[in-house]
Amino acid sequence: MRSNWISWLLFIVLCLIWGSSFYLMKVGMDQLSAYQVASLRMLTAGLVLVPFARKAWQSIPRNRVMLVMGSGLLGSFFPAYLFCLAETKIDSAIAGILNALTPLFTLLVGIFFFQLKARPIQIIGTCVGFLGLVLLIITGSDVHLSNLGYSFLVVAATVMYGLNVNMVGRYMRGFRAIDIASLAFVMLIIPSVVILLFTGYGNLPLTESAYLQSTLAAVVLGIFGTAIASVLFYLLVKRAGPVFASMVTYGIPIVAIGWGLLRQEYIREKQVFSLFIILAGVYLVNRPEKKKPEV
Repeated sequence: MRSNWISWLLFIVLCLIWGSSFYLMKVGMDQLSAYQVASLRMLTAGLVLVPFARKAWQSIPRNRVMLVMGSGLLGSFFPAYLFCLAETKIDSAIAGILNALTPLFTLLVGIFFFQLKARPIQIIGTCVGFLGLVLLIITGSDVHLSNLGYSFLVVAATVMYGLNVNMVGRYMRGFRAIDIASLAFVMLIIPSVVILLFTGYGNLPLTESAYLQSTLAAVVLGIFGTAIASVLFYLLVKRAGPVFASMVTYGIPIVAIGWGLLRQEYIREKQVFSLFIILAGVYLVNRPEKKKPEV
């Protein structure tokens, strides 16, 4: 019972952190390019986790180092750039709907490539949660299917998330979450710095308030939305499994509505109803399997 409550607590915290990430990305891209925001995010995450990297290097077997590196690339590095690039051309509604493909791809990748045995109730729960998210977005804003090519960038990111979740669940259950995250992100410091240099970040008037605000948003995104959230996510995957962990995607719109309430935006009753559908889907996916009575 205690373990189940811990899993739900991790779930809620991750929803709060990642639900605020879209807002921080937009603030960052007020003055910076998509590449610069994503690079600052990865760089900051790596620097924050440097103190833990030495112990991680000693703890993780050498034959698993490349696997950890791959987890960092698939779970954070590439998606960070894909989401920033996508949000330069598509609206948040489309991004939110496409981001919800993560649990579906987690199931599909797990079934076809990782021999994941998904129960029918988990498949039903995933579909119910996705339905709730679609209703939430549709009732909240107008959806325009423009810039379809950029939409596929988000789809590609969700496929990577699905791969990463299954990798962590299958091959890294014996590793500490902080070791996986710290080693992965420290390895990504150099490529992040290189991209920042090539995009001319150092030549910008960084002392101006507008650029400082955008930089700060990217830094906060790196500390909380990547470094801390990744550690918590790896921990959630180990505790509750890959499918339930991927359902964090469905909590993001709930946090977005909270931001809207703080800004005194009008929230419709249909949106609240959609939230109950989303939570119902999460419950079905995490519902424990009934034990067969002994004969």
